[in-house]
Amino acid sequence: MSDATRAGALDPGARWASPEMRTRLARRHASERRFRLAGFAAIALAIASLGVLLVSIGWKGAPAFSATELRLDVDLAPAALGLADATAAADPAALRAADYRAPLRAALQALFPDVLSHSETRELTALLSRGAADELQARVEADPSLVGRRVSLWLPADDEVDLARKSGFSRAVAEADRHLSDAQIGWLEALARDGRVRGTFDWAFFTSGDSREPEQAGVLGALVGSFLTLVVTLAIVFPLGVSAAIYLEEFAPRSRWTDLIEVNINNLAAVPSIVFGLLGLAVFLGLFGLPRSAPVVGGMTLALMTLPTIIISGRVAIQAVPPSIREAARGVGASPLQVVGHHVLPLALPGILTGTIIGMARALGETAPLLMIGMVAFIVDIPHRFTDAATALPVQIFLWADSPERAFVQKTAGASVVLLAFLVLMNATAIALRRRFERRW
Repeated sequence: MSDATRAGALDPGARWASPEMRTRLARRHASERRFRLAGFAAIALAIASLGVLLVSIGWKGAPAFSATELRLDVDLAPAALGLADATAAADPAALRAADYRAPLRAALQALFPDVLSHSETRELTALLSRGAADELQARVEADPSLVGRRVSLWLPADDEVDLARKSGFSRAVAEADRHLSDAQIGWLEALARDGRVRGTFDWAFFTSGDSREPEQAGVLGALVGSFLTLVVTLAIVFPLGVSAAIYLEEFAPRSRWTDLIEVNINNLAAVPSIVFGLLGLAVFLGLFGLPRSAPVVGGMTLALMTLPTIIISGRVAIQAVPPSIREAARGVGASPLQVVGHHVLPLALPGILTGTIIGMARALGETAPLLMIGMVAFIVDIPHRFTDAATALPVQIFLWADSPERAFVQKTAGASVVLLAFLVLMNATAIALRRRFERRW
């Protein structure tokens, strides 16, 4: 052995300062830097992708929250409404049977007296939404004193007019390729110069149900349907999931049967959601004969899908409670049930609630199981009971995305923004609950 080798063996500092060791350390430090940079790049890419997604959806969905209205001076004389005389305004049945399209058509023709032919009149009245007559009827029924008066009203425009206003009434596209003719654009420009065209916040988007007409379609029916469905889901999965998690962690003996149950629960958490839809279709509709496309059936189907997730998250939360808590409770004479109810469960509850909310957020965004049980039906009315026909917000988005009308593209993006807002709110609630109640050991 040489003197240098013997000196290195006796002095570890000299060995770490050797050229070979410095080269190895430099390579290791370079590898660590590359690993950190790769991690930062992955996080930056994920954040950028999420930002692009949110900005894209928000940019396309923002126009859905505004609507176009036209101001008309409407003559509500009894003869114009098809009423016998002014006294008929006191009869609700007569007001319901009145003709509310004729006064609107007359108000438009009064603004453009040169429109005489039947085809031009049809094009002129097409500037108004088909729901304008319904809105006028609702106002007259709410205030019968309007009968016999000439009133100035802002009424919803057609969806094509709304799209044209948002694009600036452009004539850049050939008339044959546009949904509005040159004459219609000219009438709209004349109305705009007179201050009879305005954009306003589309409250109907949040206060009405689905419709065949894009300008009348709203998400309220889908929101109520989703709420009722999630109520049923929560009422089923929370007690069952927490009870199963407590039993498997605290009371179940270790055996082949419990191992088999745990494996099956983990496997069910990875089953595609459409399989649970098929199960709900076969059991709840086929076997039990429950009403189709009802929130109670949708909630039970989503409960089957969510239950494994709740059980797994509940078991993880219970496992996080230190064993010393159990041992201390037993040391003062607490029964097994008291140990769980008074000590383990309160400490595990924040994690259980977090897992439950995340599972419910996943259920809120599911579409495939609800399609299988018929919640894809076209539902106009707002559901009020768990057995009423209803749809859900993800299904509503699916239906609008499949519609041929151009204005439904904006409605689809707008509904997606609403759905994302609810998902973000639910996940933020889960984070807040964890930070509020979580204890670190």
